[in-house]
Amino acid sequence: METFAREFEPHPLLKNGHAMTIAAALVPRRFDIPAGQARRFQVDRDSWLLGHCHWRPGKTKEAPVLVLVHGLEGSSDSNYMRGIAEKAFHRGFHVVRLNQRNCGGTEALTPTLYNSGMSGDYRAVFEELSDGDGFEQVFFAGYSMGGNLVAKMAGELGSAAPPAMRAICTVCPAIDLAPCADALERWDNYPYQRHFVSRLMSHYSRKQRLFPWLYSTNGLPPVHTVRQFDDFIIAPSFGYRDAQDYYESVSAKRVTAQIRVPFLLITAQDDPFVPYSLFQAAKVADNPAIRLIAPQRGGHCGFISKHSGGRRFWAEQCIVDFCQDHTVV
Repeated sequence: METFAREFEPHPLLKNGHAMTIAAALVPRRFDIPAGQARRFQVDRDSWLLGHCHWRPGKTKEAPVLVLVHGLEGSSDSNYMRGIAEKAFHRGFHVVRLNQRNCGGTEALTPTLYNSGMSGDYRAVFEELSDGDGFEQVFFAGYSMGGNLVAKMAGELGSAAPPAMRAICTVCPAIDLAPCADALERWDNYPYQRHFVSRLMSHYSRKQRLFPWLYSTNGLPPVHTVRQFDDFIIAPSFGYRDAQDYYESVSAKRVTAQIRVPFLLITAQDDPFVPYSLFQAAKVADNPAIRLIAPQRGGHCGFISKHSGGRRFWAEQCIVDFCQDHTVV
């Protein structure tokens, strides 16, 4: 396929992983796509995910559906979510931009916090789209934390993945959370760490106001790192011993060898906080179902190319091409 045959050609002004990562988050973008229709997907007895759905005219069941899952502290409005949605919609896909639990202002839709192990949420969305709506071709794409979630779902399904689950794509998936948390604690990653912790604590404060009988700030130690947030808040909320126990339990690295559905994994060897070494340790390249693309440059979910137009955001284009390659016409 032409896109995959052509190597990623990074923008010449973005010379390292940090520059690529920051530019991808801050570059203003406009998107040519109709407004999405809000829809709640029930994923547990008392929990829903909010999606924004871009249905093709007539909402035909034969058209493929691409479901998008954002990363840590992102939302359905993140630039890459809208960028993929635009490209896929104009290639004939229905698109669903999902918010993870508590993201995009949805704290009231679930009593739980969100964590990296809730792969069952995305299987519930899949079942609603395939069994409920009758869509015959469903694809998922996840970025960073969202990549871990959809990779975990794929590994758990293994060879029992339903025929309607056509393919799964990931960009810089955090499939081993411990090395990612360690990487965030490097001095050069301090701005990212500060951003994530500030957003996580803001979410927790809103959650505490909505569900004061479940969450408390009394006696909570100071939280300065993502690992501390997971140690003091996430792990005890979900019954894990500590952050390390949580990381080991929910990381998709445990099940990547079981993935059988066609799977695209795009990552960058200069990602500042999802180390390339974790994919080597997980031996993802040994699984024939996984197509690994790992250019030397790209940053964390950046991949801004030197080309203009639709080719500027290279990973987004790769995702749509891969899904189209696995669409049955």
